[in-house]
Order: sequence, then structure tokens, then C-alpha cells
Amino acid sequence: MAALAAFLLMACQNNIEHSAPAINERDSVAMMVSWGVNTLISDSGVIKYRIVTEEWVVNTVKQPQRWEFMKGVFFEQFDEQLHVEGFIEADTAWYFDQLKLWHLRGRVQIRNLKGLIYTSEELFWDGQRHEFYSHVFSRVVTPERTIEGTEFRSDEHMEHYRVSNSVGSFVRGEEGEPDGSPQAGGQTSDTNDEDSLMQDYMRPAAQKHGKRR
Repeated sequence: MAALAAFLLMACQNNIEHSAPAINERDSVAMMVSWGVNTLISDSGVIKYRIVTEEWVVNTVKQPQRWEFMKGVFFEQFDEQLHVEGFIEADTAWYFDQLKLWHLRGRVQIRNLKGLIYTSEELFWDGQRHEFYSHVFSRVVTPERTIEGTEFRSDEHMEHYRVSNSVGSFVRGEEGEPDGSPQAGGQTSDTNDEDSLMQDYMRPAAQKHGKRR
């Protein structure tokens, strides 16, 4: 009995406390998570678009702070009279609210009521300049023509757009088929000045933060 008591005393004296350090890094903690979202978004008091998404995460700790749409997002664009202008969708999206910059990834598509369809795997939407731009392969299809290229920019109404480094372009014939014409699609197209064009256009903040996720 004395030996057992001595063993228990030694065990108590040599007891090691197992504890984890305090969690100080909060970089992955979201301030808000919402599911099944269907809401209107305004800018300067004017309703600009509707967002529909399965999951919406707001993180104000990550820098730059952001909204995350990891399960896809769908936009419905409105003009100042609340008429629908077009639709935007993507598999994944991030919105950097301090920069007013959207980063859309994976099966990005834009459609407007004039019959234009834009597709790409990546697109940036600059809310300060009210412009779209992309540095990857993009395709623009209208009732009149189709154009493809690896540099793209446009106003956010998709009325004035530019495709640089064009890899294919044709005007549709009377039967809706390409006629082999080398004319450019959209408003303008340029195959030689993409470097100077994008240096003048690209926002450093967008280029720096757009790939973070």
C-alpha cells in the first residue's frame, strides 16, 4: 500500500499539462456567412444589380477585405430606371469592397439584351472605372460577328469593348455562318498594341490583389 501511495504521489508531481496556444491569427475567420442569398445591391443610393448565390462569406480580417462566393454567383444588372440590362455569372467570385473590384473565375459569362455573349475563364470588374477586363482567352459573340483574343476590356454595359491579341475574328454571313472576312468584332480590335494598352489601363491594386483567395 505504501508503494502504491508513493507511485501516485510521483505521478501527480510529474503531471504534464497538455494545452494549445491561444489563437491569435484570425485571418480565416469570416464576419458573416449567408446561404441561399437573393438580394439587391446599390451604389451611391442607386440599385445597380441583384445577386443570387448559394453561399456568401464576408471577411473583414483578410487584407484586402473581401466578399467570397465560392459556390458560384449570378448577377442581374439594372440601368438607372431599374430596367434589366444584362446578366453575369461565374463559378467563383471575390469582391474587394474597399477597391470596388470583382474577380470572377471559372466559366464566366455575360449576356445582354442586345444578343451579346461574352465567355472566359477569368474576368475583373472594376467598379471605380466602371469597366471589365481580362488577360486570358476571351470570346465575344454578337448577332453580327465573333471575335476571340487574350486581352479584353469593355465598359460595364458591354457597349464599347476592345479585344487585343486577337486569335480569330469573323463577320457572320447572311445565313448566320462566317464568311471568312478578317474584320474585327465588337467595336475595335488590335493585334499589336496590347502591351501599351494594358499598361495604361491596368490598375496596380487590381493586379496585386486580384489573385488572392
